[in-house]
Amino acid sequence: MNRVLIITYYWPPSGGAGVQRWLKFSKYLPQFGWEPCILTVDPEYATFPALDTSLEKDIAEKTKIYRTKATDWFRLYERDKSKIPSGGFATNMDDSFKGKLSRFIRGNFFIPDPRRGWNSHAFKKAYELIVKDDIKHIITTSPPHSTQLIGLKLKKRFPDVKWIADLRDPWTDIYYYDLFYPSFIARKIDLGYENAVLRHADIITTVGTSLGRYFESKVPEAAHKIKIVHNGYDETDFENVAYSIPDKFTISYTGTLSESYPIDGFIKAIGDLIGKGDKLNLKFTGHISDKVKEKFVSVIGNENLEFIPYSDHKTIIAQMLSSSMQLLVLANDKQNRSFLPGKLFEYIASGKPVLCLGPVNGDTAVILEKGGFGKCFDYYDNTGISDFISGSIDTGVTATKTLPSEFSRRNLTMKIASLLG
Repeated sequence: MNRVLIITYYWPPSGGAGVQRWLKFSKYLPQFGWEPCILTVDPEYATFPALDTSLEKDIAEKTKIYRTKATDWFRLYERDKSKIPSGGFATNMDDSFKGKLSRFIRGNFFIPDPRRGWNSHAFKKAYELIVKDDIKHIITTSPPHSTQLIGLKLKKRFPDVKWIADLRDPWTDIYYYDLFYPSFIARKIDLGYENAVLRHADIITTVGTSLGRYFESKVPEAAHKIKIVHNGYDETDFENVAYSIPDKFTISYTGTLSESYPIDGFIKAIGDLIGKGDKLNLKFTGHISDKVKEKFVSVIGNENLEFIPYSDHKTIIAQMLSSSMQLLVLANDKQNRSFLPGKLFEYIASGKPVLCLGPVNGDTAVILEKGGFGKCFDYYDNTGISDFISGSIDTGVTATKTLPSEFSRRNLTMKIASLLG
């Protein structure tokens, strides 16, 4: 069986959608003739936005996992990891002097990100494994994009090793990039890193068509090696899950919801529906900012709202199945046409209609409408949002009987295996 070294910062006990992409691929790779070896950071030295030990059950039997130390630069900001802003300041909207200063330091002195404190440790271990085990294939996945620099350095040292750079998000044009106040020099350095990765990787995988075009626009000569491998759902996650049918029409949301996500149109639509007598319940699970919570309460009150802290993946799946509709909100950004959140595919697999707020011509909108899984609305189209919810209430909710096989984690892993070959 061929070996492949997968270098990823996020791995259980870290939680979140970013973990699941390569956790699931590594789970199914042995079925296609590949033995995954995982190189990740020791949790004692890591800063994770969330923890979810339940994901450890998905680690394939006999998978070799190597964990190394890291220099945790986030500790300079806050010794208590639980108080570090989610996503490494990406959702930190603190406009106090300390908030702005911390973001400036993050954007100008830790390029491309503070998690590069892991790089020297990871490179040393990867070098050792490549030599000792005669590894011919490596995969680096980001964010954090600093992980790609490990692959870049390994490729220069071992030019015959086949390197797949998996980029799940935009790099220098991510929607929160300017929050870090990058100087001209800092931006130029980061663009140089991005350009070098795109030029030197043997294959570049990403999650959607628009994101692939974005990277192609950065380095046009890399177009031939950019491959689309969507995120997806794992059928086994939906097996033997205990859930209940809600008494009221329940719209649920999972993940992060900060002030950078426009939800005023949705709130108004909900307020109008409740005012007309519709019985609705909203359930939010994850990192929801206090200001967003206040917006909901001010318009519709506490009675129809439920805010739940970040939960493990099994609980999230049960919540999806116990809902009437799934809410998806894409950040308002010039690149949001390319956004394809990992949870989109689990939303689809739940069989409940998906209400998306974002660009109506984006990749998410195309997938939802082409498959009949839901619909995307402009952030401020409260009339369209209201009508969509009303129509779902009137017609009732029926589960999708046949799941779309193209988004199955196992089938997607088959594509990864073909790229490795």
